[in-house]
Amino acid sequence: MFPGQGSQYIGMGKEFYDTMPEVKAVFELANEVTGMDIAALCFEENDKLNITEYTQICMLTTEAAIYTALKAAGIDCDVTAGLSLGEYGALIASGAMSMKDAFAVVRKRGIYMQQAYPNGGAMSAILGLDAEKIAAICEETEAKRSEVVSIANYNCPGQIVITGKAEAVKEAAEACKEAGAKRAVELKVSGPFHSALLKEAGDKLGEALKDVEIQPIEIPYLTNVTADYVKDPADVKDYLVRQVSSSVRWQQTIERLIADGADEFVEIGPGHTLCGFMKKINRDITTYSIDKMEDFNKYVNR
Repeated sequence: MFPGQGSQYIGMGKEFYDTMPEVKAVFELANEVTGMDIAALCFEENDKLNITEYTQICMLTTEAAIYTALKAAGIDCDVTAGLSLGEYGALIASGAMSMKDAFAVVRKRGIYMQQAYPNGGAMSAILGLDAEKIAAICEETEAKRSEVVSIANYNCPGQIVITGKAEAVKEAAEACKEAGAKRAVELKVSGPFHSALLKEAGDKLGEALKDVEIQPIEIPYLTNVTADYVKDPADVKDYLVRQVSSSVRWQQTIERLIADGADEFVEIGPGHTLCGFMKKINRDITTYSIDKMEDFNKYVNR
């Protein structure tokens, strides 16, 4: 499992970079593709890491690097998925997209998403309210205000993120609290991600994807858009375009994998957000989070 943006931190991936030549090579490839010093952005104090256009490429580089370290240790997955940006980590693992192409596309994706709706958008996490009620409240608020507000992320039971125009999100969040939500937490984000307001960013991404060659899918992966397996490589680009403005169906993705027999989930990348979601989706499932060298050594030598 590959996480999305939000769990980035200064120093992510540095222990791997300092000790494994394969990892250093991944960062060097990212530098070459983007023309930026990705290692410096990830490792040295700066004010760019939390800005979407930089966050996305830095997160993906770190995820790809740790995944490369696991492969070098002889470990690979049977099936893969990633949350939002993390879907590109899953694409790399699946074999459908080369690391070089994924870095180039994600660099552009971050820029397009940053530019698409720079002001007036918002996202809020609604805690402790049924997803159907939240969806109904969003629909009512959108109809009343004629402003976009919808579900961005189905993270896990009791945690749904809504997105859209700032005032509409605020009103819907208040309505959710009145309907019984425990809390509504405004997220520190730079845009109304995974909403219809990002459609233009998705369209631009579609243009950027035209020159990208999609390879055969060697390891099955699931897309956020449908929470289902992508069987035909010809569908990959369409899902990536739609993903920018569609709901992320993470809970449904994990439930599908569990139903299909997946019994060990490994989160690859900064933080342990996805393992946290798993505890609320199904706490009987074995999970591992590989963020630091200590996590890696424990997992490889278990």
